[in-house]
Amino acid sequence: MRLLCSILLVAGQSAPLLLAQGKPGSAADWPMYNRDLAGTRYSPLTQINRNNVSKLTEAWSYRLQPEGRALTSPSPAEIFQEITPIVVNGIMYMPAGDRIVALDPETGKEIWRYELQTGMASQRGLAYWPGDRNNPPRIIFTAGHKMMALNAKTGKLDPGFGREGEVELTVTYAGAPTIYKNVLLIGSNFYGPGERHINPALDQAGGQIANSRAFDARTGKLLWEFHNIPHTGEPGNETWLNDSWKNRTGNNVWAFALTVDEQRGTVFMPVSEPGANFYGGDRPGINLFSDSIVALDAETGKLKWYFQTIHHELWDYNLPPAPGLVDIVKDGKKIPALAQVGKIGYMFILDRTTGKPVFGVEERPVAKGNVPGEWYSPTQPFPVKPPPIARVSFTKADIVTAEDTTPEHAKACQELYDKLGGLYNAGPYTPWPYHEEGTKTAPAIIFPGFGGGVNWGGTATDPKSGYVFFATKDSPVVGWLEKNPKYTPGNSEGLVEYIRSGPGGSFSAPVKDGNGRTLANVPCFKGPWARLIAVNANTGDFAWQVPLGLVEGLPEGKQNMGGASSAGPIATAGGLVFIGATNDRRFRAFDSQTGKELWVAKLPYVATAVPITYQGKSGKQYVAIIAASGGGAEGTPRNSQSLVAFALP
Repeated sequence: MRLLCSILLVAGQSAPLLLAQGKPGSAADWPMYNRDLAGTRYSPLTQINRNNVSKLTEAWSYRLQPEGRALTSPSPAEIFQEITPIVVNGIMYMPAGDRIVALDPETGKEIWRYELQTGMASQRGLAYWPGDRNNPPRIIFTAGHKMMALNAKTGKLDPGFGREGEVELTVTYAGAPTIYKNVLLIGSNFYGPGERHINPALDQAGGQIANSRAFDARTGKLLWEFHNIPHTGEPGNETWLNDSWKNRTGNNVWAFALTVDEQRGTVFMPVSEPGANFYGGDRPGINLFSDSIVALDAETGKLKWYFQTIHHELWDYNLPPAPGLVDIVKDGKKIPALAQVGKIGYMFILDRTTGKPVFGVEERPVAKGNVPGEWYSPTQPFPVKPPPIARVSFTKADIVTAEDTTPEHAKACQELYDKLGGLYNAGPYTPWPYHEEGTKTAPAIIFPGFGGGVNWGGTATDPKSGYVFFATKDSPVVGWLEKNPKYTPGNSEGLVEYIRSGPGGSFSAPVKDGNGRTLANVPCFKGPWARLIAVNANTGDFAWQVPLGLVEGLPEGKQNMGGASSAGPIATAGGLVFIGATNDRRFRAFDSQTGKELWVAKLPYVATAVPITYQGKSGKQYVAIIAASGGGAEGTPRNSQSLVAFALP
């Protein structure tokens, strides 16, 4: 039997010293996507600090899509909205649709540009390699199925890399390549021979499984490839019962950047889930290395250890961000650790040399579903600390009241709940209920939802306080499983998952004005729907948490409910946490010790990207972020995109 998933998409929003790993170059720079290989996103700059950040003003902006220049596919908003630039040796580099540009980071003036002949550059970021005695410094980026290298000084293709500046990847990777020594590390966005389940044409064209890979940054030569779905005789292969590892889609690594323990030469791969997303009856077993942190020798690709965060994935939670590396002190002992977050609504703090939990992880029983032919893991791993970082359960008592939102909204939510026949929730890892034809089944409401928790935005870390910062949201999914009418025995199309709206729409309801006009579509469960959280990695406890983002359709006094997107924060030695990542088109700075909001700037577009901070040659510190709009926001031109930089006056 093959199943399809009917889902109602819910508009929910959702001590001792800790030492940062990694050795960034100049303190003035932001030399890679996460600033350092450890993924701290921590800048030592202090010119902008908690005492003067309220004076920040816009210094300059750069329009990513020039006037009169049309980009047709994918949409311009998708191309630009997740970009994080880098700054190296006083020059800013970033992808910009079908171009790579180098800018003066104090004025936004173009230094050079490279225009692709076909396709688009990565919509997320790029990497800088400093070169050697035989090769100039390079800007390395992905573009569809290719990885390309430009001379960082001239912006021209460097013929010494691959074949005339290009390396064929076969599959795509939209993240920023990660460079350790002369090793170029990448994941993969899409799947491969198993992709016959979703794209037979690609399989016939010779697609490759979505393995983790490394290339020589000097020549572009493939150095190693790791099987994210283990083959016969490899550790983990036994977790795919009935040889279900064969011709399998999934287990890709789509993190926007990877993290590396430089001292130990270890790269950490956050491996995603196997396909299909919501049905796994054709892949019994816990399915390593899906939803796992996999530690590899960065120079050889040899497996060091792994830790699985979800057994037998059925919720499309995957593992979007790479972990942040931190050194913590527990019971007087220094422990090299990592902090891993994701959509599942939990943080796992592990010893990064062994993969063992620092504060304990318990295998706890979870509910079993009734889907015919499905294989259910009887337990799932739960960290003892920290507590859940997003909502992971629901009861009828969690429906909003008139005091939470408005009387009309609360009434509409209760009516929706009744129309659905109630909502089923068995706590964390609630299984999808099976909907028999001709019968009525109460749909499940599953938290945090595949758009919730901490998505690709990941974490930032302050080494002075030991705090790890991240944005999290609640975006539940409502639905059930039923037979897939397109399935026939032997037809691989039956493995495809279909997502469609069921009766009643999503578990949210409109807030209207006195004239009956809809102001916003607001979740029907109690908030806050999105938060900015700081965890003390030395203790595993929350240091603070605050709502993140305004819901402006609600009445005054009730708007601070949180309305976040999926991006992440950065931290600075000035005692600040900067973050966009909200639907209210704002860029904010918080006190890293208390969570108090110290500064906010209204942007013309939504900032769905990780910001950066750097120091120009003049000595002035800047904070910059990409903001993009697909149109529809009041007063916003369609498909507008800008890099906006702020500084003290």
